[in-house]
Amino acid sequence: MEFAVGYQLPGEDDEPIVDVVGEYLDDIAEVYFPWADMPSGRAPLATRAGYTDWTAQRQLEADLVRLREMGVKLDLLFNSACYGGNAISRWLENKVRSVLDYLEALVDGVDIVTTTSPFVARTVQKYHPRVEVRASINMRIGTIKGMVYLADVFDSYHVQREFNRDLEHLRELRLWADENDKRLVMLANSGCMIHCSGQSFHDCMVAHEQEIDETLNVTDWVAHTCWRYLQEPERRVCVLQNTWVRPEDLHHYEGLFPVVKLATRMHARPRMVIDAYVNRRFHGNLLDLMEPGFGPAFAPSIIDNTRFPDDWFERTSTCDRRCHACDYCAQVLEQVLVDFGLPGPCTGEAVDRGSGAQRRGAGRTADSDH
Repeated sequence: MEFAVGYQLPGEDDEPIVDVVGEYLDDIAEVYFPWADMPSGRAPLATRAGYTDWTAQRQLEADLVRLREMGVKLDLLFNSACYGGNAISRWLENKVRSVLDYLEALVDGVDIVTTTSPFVARTVQKYHPRVEVRASINMRIGTIKGMVYLADVFDSYHVQREFNRDLEHLRELRLWADENDKRLVMLANSGCMIHCSGQSFHDCMVAHEQEIDETLNVTDWVAHTCWRYLQEPERRVCVLQNTWVRPEDLHHYEGLFPVVKLATRMHARPRMVIDAYVNRRFHGNLLDLMEPGFGPAFAPSIIDNTRFPDDWFERTSTCDRRCHACDYCAQVLEQVLVDFGLPGPCTGEAVDRGSGAQRRGAGRTADSDH
């Protein structure tokens, strides 16, 4: 297995992600990135509240040239959950074509386009047929039926993360993919809640984030379902029941996924995440590997990744998913939760906007590369 990692613009004191990729080049196959100021699964790359960093585009292009010289595949994101009234428009078709044409001249084209839109997929397929078209994780495609319905416009699929711990089901998906010349990709370190009933709402918020940030919004309600739910400490066990896979358990997926995606577009320490999964081990707070990580919601406690029981993967990859009728994860939480006596947690919007480990520049925490 190799990895796909997310591009981020370097801050003034940040290590450039391209430098990190260069150090782990033997293990990184792809870098996924948005186009500046186009809506994607994250906030626009260069503009915040009307202010545009005009150097961002030049930096992005220079980094893409470097990545191409390294031999890394380039995955362009058109994965916004909503394109509004332009969803099936000539305008959007022309926009997609113009970006791809420009990148053709700049770096001899991209290798992959990841999108939530069947229309964008069709557009890429029609005008740039050599480019692999990949279904976004946000489409929540996790069944053979789901893949069949859109097999005419997609070459590969991010598998719905809710199936990450069901190896038997993943083997069935892989068999179909092999028989139909398709590829599967897994997202390994999503912190998002399993079967999140707020995901569609959140994804649409992200798609329209520039508008939301320039609107007078209410301040007495936490819009993000996960942060609101985790305000009650007794609900923390749900984080263990989510879809992430520990670096130590990644070997179980050999033969199922040629590429594993790591959510790093908004992560403050992408090197740490990449190193943990490349080396299949992590000594520290497991929450720090995820995006979002929910560290502030657990403070002053952490989840010590070294304290998981030996039967963790076997139990969680073969259970019946009836979490309401089982207390195994609650028992494990007692074992792995360590209290460091640090200041108490932040809550609400301040956590989502201010957590340095999960927020960078102009993006909110979300697994929407998700």
